[in-house]
Amino acid sequence: MELKWLEDFLSLARTGSFSRSAVERHVTQPAFGRRIRALEGWLGVPLIDRSTYPTALTPEGQLFRETAQETVRLLHASRDALRARTRPPARTVSVAALHTLALTVFPGWYRKIEGRTGPLGSRLLPGDFHACVQALAEGSHDLLLTYHHPGVPIPFDPAAFPHLVIGRDALMPVHRPGPAAPDLPGLGYPEDSFLGRVVALTTEPAAAAHVNENAMAEALKFMALAGHGLAWLPASLVARELAEGSLVAAGPGAALEIRLYRNAGRRHAALDAVWRAARGLAAEDA
Repeated sequence: MELKWLEDFLSLARTGSFSRSAVERHVTQPAFGRRIRALEGWLGVPLIDRSTYPTALTPEGQLFRETAQETVRLLHASRDALRARTRPPARTVSVAALHTLALTVFPGWYRKIEGRTGPLGSRLLPGDFHACVQALAEGSHDLLLTYHHPGVPIPFDPAAFPHLVIGRDALMPVHRPGPAAPDLPGLGYPEDSFLGRVVALTTEPAAAAHVNENAMAEALKFMALAGHGLAWLPASLVARELAEGSLVAAGPGAALEIRLYRNAGRRHAALDAVWRAARGLAAEDA
């Protein structure tokens, strides 16, 4: 059982709408529905009466609501107390970053930031899109480093979560030299992942089918290098392989922005310094 399942359930109990709660919880509606079903499966009873609109709780759901509220309250209170005991030094910034960007962009970008701010500590959370968005939205991290594509909007209030464009990348089809791309099996992402949704917007439906699925672009890169098929990968992740010829591009890519989001509700001197430096770098690169 996961804490986010309880938080999802409480959101749904309050809104009575799967779609509104999915937006509130920063996940797609199918993913949100799977998490509610996972909670019901763990408990062994239905919590939601899906035959009504707005969505209503079953009698078991009504009973469980109080338990969920108290459990979430106690866990958050305990987490806050423990964090207060082990709070990092004041000159530390916490960043949630997509796996790929944590490898390809963050090290060099943060070196430039420190060139303007002086030495700063950092606490990096590499994760998938939903986990990173949730980390920023829930206030456990100061910043979010993520890709952005106009076809996959990020449901943030710009006043509460302002952003900067700090770079650009492209999602491109690549494979090991050999058979033509149409003859290759596909290597793909889960349909509800960020990059999976970008690929679906970029390719024909038939071309989006795949025989191997992995949420991590780094894993698909090694599958492509081993000759398992064609993968859509960030250009920054395969720049060396394309230059060396161990991978070849099979067509044009989909343009991606690299964005830095800030949780405006979190304020401390190190974060303010990083944001000013990031804004200055972004202005110079514009």
